Amino acid sequence: MPDPIFAHPRLAAVYDAFDGARDDLDVYLAIAGELGADRVLDVGCGTGSLAVLLADSGRTVMGVDPAEASLRIARSKDQGGRITWIHGDATALPAFGADLAVMTGNVAQVFLTDDDWTRTLRGVHGALRPRGHLVFETRRPERRAWEEWASGTGPVVLDFPEAGPVERRLEVTDVSLPLVSFRYTYTFLADGTVVTSDSTLRFRDRDEVEASLAANGYRVLDVRDAPDRPGREFVFVAQRTT
Repeated sequence: MPDPIFAHPRLAAVYDAFDGARDDLDVYLAIAGELGADRVLDVGCGTGSLAVLLADSGRTVMGVDPAEASLRIARSKDQGGRITWIHGDATALPAFGADLAVMTGNVAQVFLTDDDWTRTLRGVHGALRPRGHLVFETRRPERRAWEEWASGTGPVVLDFPEAGPVERRLEVTDVSLPLVSFRYTYTFLADGTVVTSDSTLRFRDRDEVEASLAANGYRVLDVRDAPDRPGREFVFVAQRTT
């Protein structure tokens, strides 16, 4: 089940604003160009920011996400209906024949068990054309990002035309490596509504990710730094081996 931050209608509506500038999206657009990808699958597409950017560049795009509330936001950005939107997850994708599949926003970390991660890799494998590429990012465990989250700058308040001012707070609730759990608390100050969203992420090291890719029909072509977050994340560029 998707976390409320993506699945709750009121949280999905404010997600983009709190997420801030998506400097990482231009990087993925450039990678699509580097790999000559015309058909792109966006796994965990969320509110569709990257999918729309890819469609704007003339590519054929499919976006998949388990959170219907986020997909409603995504569809509203796709006025021309250029993108194929799938409500579901990567384990039941059609044979799209994608040149490239991407997972941005550290989507790879939401798969907590080895079985879930394996089923996702295999599902993406089936949606790629032979020798198609998979590109995704994941946070480096050694950077201990959760320590920065725990010592954050306090609440953030943004004002929305329809919702009014909304306050967001972040709290790290558990660190049991390789799993880290945290809670976002949103307070809609206009009417006093409080909505919480609990999430857990898995921090895999580079060797673990590379081994899982090799075991599921991929070869790693490159492991890069995220240019907008230097030293914080791995960006894996892998290729389907069959």
